[in-house]
Amino acid sequence: MKNFTLNFGPQHPAAHGVLRLIVELDGETVLRVEPHIGLLHRGTEKLIESKTYTQALPYFDRLDYVSMQAQEHAYSLAVEKLYFNTLETSISIPERAAVIRILFSEITRLLNHIMATTTHAMDVGALTPFLWAFEEREKLMEFYERVSGARMHSAYIRPGGVSYDLPIGISDDIYKFILQYRKRLEEIEDMLINNRIWKQRLVDVGIVSAEQALNYAFTGPLLRGAGIPYDIRKIYPYDGYDKYNFKIVIGEENNSYTRFIIRMKEMYESLEIIEQALNNLRPGLIKIEGLNLNSPDRALIKKDMESCISHFKFFSEGFVIPANEAYAFVEAPKGEFGVYLKSNDTAKPYRCSIKAPGFLHLQGLNMMCKDHLLADVVTLIGTQDIVFGEVDR
Repeated sequence: MKNFTLNFGPQHPAAHGVLRLIVELDGETVLRVEPHIGLLHRGTEKLIESKTYTQALPYFDRLDYVSMQAQEHAYSLAVEKLYFNTLETSISIPERAAVIRILFSEITRLLNHIMATTTHAMDVGALTPFLWAFEEREKLMEFYERVSGARMHSAYIRPGGVSYDLPIGISDDIYKFILQYRKRLEEIEDMLINNRIWKQRLVDVGIVSAEQALNYAFTGPLLRGAGIPYDIRKIYPYDGYDKYNFKIVIGEENNSYTRFIIRMKEMYESLEIIEQALNNLRPGLIKIEGLNLNSPDRALIKKDMESCISHFKFFSEGFVIPANEAYAFVEAPKGEFGVYLKSNDTAKPYRCSIKAPGFLHLQGLNMMCKDHLLADVVTLIGTQDIVFGEVDR
């Protein structure tokens, strides 16, 4: 019997972007899956190298466009590391700025996991969780909008701190949200966790051993599902994550159902971190002052000529960083997201290299799909939580 070769995507509704797969089938059994990427390639890394350090920030919002501020966080940490390494004294960002960063990084994790779990359910055939959870997701997007003016591409976390302080009343509203969102999570769990059809489509589909997960450089839920407690927030804490109490959620049998459970439980942990961050908020600065890493406060621009000139030069010329190199990484919702920067005594990065978890996970799709049915390919794309902005770059 002759094998059948099929094009999956790039316009397939379950392709999560512009993913094209060349699928070799024996009947309906998958023998080989070859991902073809590049249809969304924009040359992000080279574009960043032609911009100042400040101008480069918005490109990170547009990589994984479901986890915007997690990527801003990684880039800001990389710039700070690059800049502070050239100074003789030890400097860190203000405590209030660090707490706000953690607060919005965990809000971003909720945004991502809501999208990941409910679109996965929709791909498999369950529409209701998507409609329920996206009402909650819209509330989180409003928090983005209230601090930055933008629902998605906020450019809020910046080198040296954050761009604006929290508006009056947002802390109370976030607290009200986390109280009621726990109930909504429980409702979604009741609908899916013991659902016979959901379990038939996910259990024992895409089993990945701990050895395979390590060999393919998986991170995030795809690695923790194999029982490996690797979470950068715990192992290499940044911006004070070591002061927060939360658990690393791990699984035993690393299949699609396990990874769904992990993402659901991680949302509960994020709610715990958000509550602790709200309790840790204290009055103070929201960005480093006295360095050219930040623009002057807008209130000073209209009063003080020197501040007005500094503001103009900051956004037109940028700030110069002596020759150095740095790598910073964060626990993004999908896994380890890293940024490597190399400076050369100019206001622009000489080299920017981005490590995106989705790019590495996609390499393992063939291994995960082999000997499954064609219908399971959709399940496995969903369980990887692929977003093509970060894969293609």
